[in-house]
Amino acid sequence: MRRKLRVAAYAICVRDGRLLLSRSPAPDGGPPEWVLPGGGMEHGEDPHGTVLREVAEETGYRIEVTGLLGVDSSRRVFPRRFGRAVDHHGVRLVYEGRVTGGDLRYEVGGSTDMADWHDLDAVPALNRVSMVDIGLRLWRERPVGGHLRPTAETPPLPGQMNAE
Repeated sequence: MRRKLRVAAYAICVRDGRLLLSRSPAPDGGPPEWVLPGGGMEHGEDPHGTVLREVAEETGYRIEVTGLLGVDSSRRVFPRRFGRAVDHHGVRLVYEGRVTGGDLRYEVGGSTDMADWHDLDAVPALNRVSMVDIGLRLWRERPVGGHLRPTAETPPLPGQMNAE
């Protein structure tokens, strides 16, 4: 089994009771999903720079990072074609951001196809990835250690049980 580590940085931008989200076309042709603006770090890139770049690419906005809300870690095994699986470990830094400039626009030729502001109360009804809920939970709870306690939806990774 091949192992893969991916580090990514995302932004929670809330303004006037609305959350900024990007929309990602489903890879399998299913319905698109709303995601937090952000994405994977490039080799040698600082996570802070990653979130600034990704938000600009996906939404057209420039943001100021106003805080590090926390870190989320997930691990899943993905079956691969030709019988080879990938043990994928994702480490995701979630920043709070404030829009300082730019104009809302859609990304062309990237991983998302739309960006929009959504009322916080309407987010649960959206077709969204779990990272949206994790990011909002970090934003609402603001855990001192930057780490959420595992829930039924997010079971602990190895080593987390004793760390709590």
